[in-house]
Amino acid sequence: MTSPLSLRSLLVTAALLLAPLLLQQLGTGPVRIADQALLYVLLALGMNLVVGYAGLLDLGYVAFYAVGAYTFALLASPHLWEQFPAVQAMFPAGLHAPWWLVLPLGAGLAGVLGVLLGAPTLKLRGDYLAVVTLAFGEIIRLFLNNLAHPVNLTNGAHGISQIDDLRLFGLDLRRTLVVLGIELPPVTLHYYLFLALVVLAVGVCHRLERSRIGRAWMAIREDEVAAQAMGLNTRNLKLAAFGMGATFGGVAGGLFATFQGYVSPESFSLQESILVVAMVVLGGIGYLPGVVLGAVLLSALPEVLRYAVGPLQAMTDGRLDAHILRQLLIALAMIGVMVLRPRGLWTRPERLNSLEN
Repeated sequence: MTSPLSLRSLLVTAALLLAPLLLQQLGTGPVRIADQALLYVLLALGMNLVVGYAGLLDLGYVAFYAVGAYTFALLASPHLWEQFPAVQAMFPAGLHAPWWLVLPLGAGLAGVLGVLLGAPTLKLRGDYLAVVTLAFGEIIRLFLNNLAHPVNLTNGAHGISQIDDLRLFGLDLRRTLVVLGIELPPVTLHYYLFLALVVLAVGVCHRLERSRIGRAWMAIREDEVAAQAMGLNTRNLKLAAFGMGATFGGVAGGLFATFQGYVSPESFSLQESILVVAMVVLGGIGYLPGVVLGAVLLSALPEVLRYAVGPLQAMTDGRLDAHILRQLLIALAMIGVMVLRPRGLWTRPERLNSLEN
């Protein structure tokens, strides 16, 4: 007899697999929203390793997202080939590195950058750590925005375009695929790729949470002095949290670059870091289902409200700007959740807390 848990898992799996097929009947817009939501889930899972497990408030997380995106953009687009004669000499046919090389490279660079960020901030806590990481994120964005001269490395505020398509086993994800008479447009193909990576990331996070490293991170989160007194190497554990979380951000950045086909510094502003932190806190800090729920809601809600603010704006005879009204509704929703559910929308059950403690 099928257990309730197995039946629930089957239903969730079926819903996730069928969702894009149903959404694409409404157009590519709803499926694109789902794609972006999955990318934010990856970012939120990485942030949860740092904030939720280790208790380190990182407001510069978007920097790792940017590193992954620009690494992919530079190595899988004509930009470097057009700007540097040496690159043209080395690659006469153009610099088009394969995704299986560029994506891990971007994730690795982001991980190294995360460790380098964590090293000088090991003695900082709370607000001081937040300010330093915030400054770090802004420094990276300013570098990306100004490295257009004297050597045009990032193309400045104009960004980098013509980023190569992602190809899996000879399949171009930017071309419509027909399977059993069902058309799968590019946004649907990307959805399934992102979903597979999100499932893999959730599995990795779950294993980390149950491992010695995850329990050590939580000990540091609860009381760093006590954790250090018990013999834990808090220095290395903090660096591991920064590095692992940054790696998730680098992967999400590379996927974002190939999905959009274009990157620019404006996509990696401070607001993005704050949004990812809000996803973790709003959903349920330190609890994987809550983090996923918070990421999906906060990433999809602004786009869904685009279709809802029209009638509300008409009720005010157009006196309220649609963008302002949309932000107002989101803010009210977040305030309401924090008042009614201060620990988050989906938190760890108390029974599990007592068993783990």
